[in-house]
Amino acid sequence: MKAAIVTIGDEILIGQIVDTNSGFIAKSLDKIGIEITEMLSISDNKKHILDTFASLQNKVDLVLITGGLGPTKDDITKKTFCDYFEDELVVNHDVLKHVTKIIEGFYNRPISQMNRDQALVPSKCIILKNTNGTAPGMWMKKENTVFISLPGVPYEMKDIIENEIVPKIINEYKRPFIIHQTVLTYGQGESMVAERIEDWENNLPEFIKLAYLPSPGRVRLRLSARGTIEELLQTVLAEQIKQLTLIIGDIIVGYDDSDTIEVVLGRILKEQNKTLATAESCTGGKIAALLTAVPGASAYFKGSIVCYSEAVKTDVLKVSSETIKKYSVVSEEVATEMVLNVQKMMDTDYAIAVTGNAGPSKDATNEEVGTVFIAIATPEKVFVEKFNFGQPREKVIDRAVNKSFELLQKEILKNVQ
Repeated sequence: MKAAIVTIGDEILIGQIVDTNSGFIAKSLDKIGIEITEMLSISDNKKHILDTFASLQNKVDLVLITGGLGPTKDDITKKTFCDYFEDELVVNHDVLKHVTKIIEGFYNRPISQMNRDQALVPSKCIILKNTNGTAPGMWMKKENTVFISLPGVPYEMKDIIENEIVPKIINEYKRPFIIHQTVLTYGQGESMVAERIEDWENNLPEFIKLAYLPSPGRVRLRLSARGTIEELLQTVLAEQIKQLTLIIGDIIVGYDDSDTIEVVLGRILKEQNKTLATAESCTGGKIAALLTAVPGASAYFKGSIVCYSEAVKTDVLKVSSETIKKYSVVSEEVATEMVLNVQKMMDTDYAIAVTGNAGPSKDATNEEVGTVFIAIATPEKVFVEKFNFGQPREKVIDRAVNKSFELLQKEILKNVQ
C-alpha cells in the first residue's frame, strides 16, 4: 500500500509553525507496512486543495490530510471535501452530542452556532471519533483512493491515528511487513563509513535497502527490509547487522533510533555506578541538556557549570586568571583546569570540559574560529584533545557535543571487559 500526506495551512507555508504531524503519521503508517510516497504542504485555497486531491487520485491508496477542520471561516476542508465528492454537509447527531458535552460540560458555557457547525460533515463520510476535540476525522473513498481528513491539532490528530485509523487499516487491508533496524555510529564521516562497508552494502539482499543519515560527528545507518514473511525478514536482517558489526564495530554505539550516544553513555555509567559532571563554555550547556533529557539521568549525572564568560570561569569554576592570561580561554591548559575543577567540585568519577571558539568572529583568543578543546577526566587521568570543526557556528557546537560523548564513552569502555 502507498500513501501520501498533505498538510493544509498558510501558517505552515510562511514558517509560523513547524509541521510535526506529517512525521508522526509517516512513522505510524510505516509500522504497519504502508509506504509513504509523498509529503505535501499546501495553502488554505479551495482550488489548490482540489487540484492536489485530483493529482493524488488513483496514484496512491491513502491520502491523509491534516488541518482546515476548525470552526472559523478560514477552515475550508469540509466544504472542499463536499465539492470533490459531490456531497453535502449534514448534521451528525453523535458528533453534535460530543461537541455539546465538551462545550457545556468541560468549558461550562452555552454552545454557540459555530460550535454546532463542527457537527456538520459530508453525508457520505465515515466518522473518525475525536475524543480530544470537537472536529471529527473523516474517511471517504473515491475510486481506488481513500481520503482521510484529520484535525491539525497534534494531540487530536495522534489520538485519531492511534485509535481509529491504524486499527481500521489493519482490519481492512492486507499489507506487507516493513522492518527497520538503525545502527548508530560516531567518530567517522559518511564517506569514510561508506568506504569501509562498500563490499557489504553491494551484497545486501534485494529486499533490504540501506540509507545513510548523517549529522555532525555521527552517522545513522538505517536498514529497511520489506516482504511478506516477517520471520524471514527478521532473520536475514539480524544476520546482516552481525556482519556489519564485524566490519565497523569500533564506531558503533547503538542499534536503535532511541540509542543515541547519550543514552548509551548513561546506561554504561549507571551499570558501573559511576558519576559525571560537565563544565561547558562554547557549547553553552548543550551537553548537560542532552544528558538530562534521558529519563533517570539523576542516577549518574550530578550537574554542570556553564562558564560562558571569563568571569564565571575564574569566579565560579576557579580557573586561574594567570592561566587564562598566559594561554587564553581557548587552550589546552584552561580546558584541563576546567575539567579537574568541576570533577573536584561535584565529586564525580568522570568529567567533561569544553572550551572553544564557535565563531563567527575570532574574539580575544589565540586560536582560529572553529577550534575546540575537549578535556576528559577519569578517576586515573586527564587528557585533552584539540579539534577544528570549521564553520558554521551550529556545526561547531553540535560536533563538539558529539565528540565529547564519543571520547568519554571510548575511555570508559577501555576498562569494561
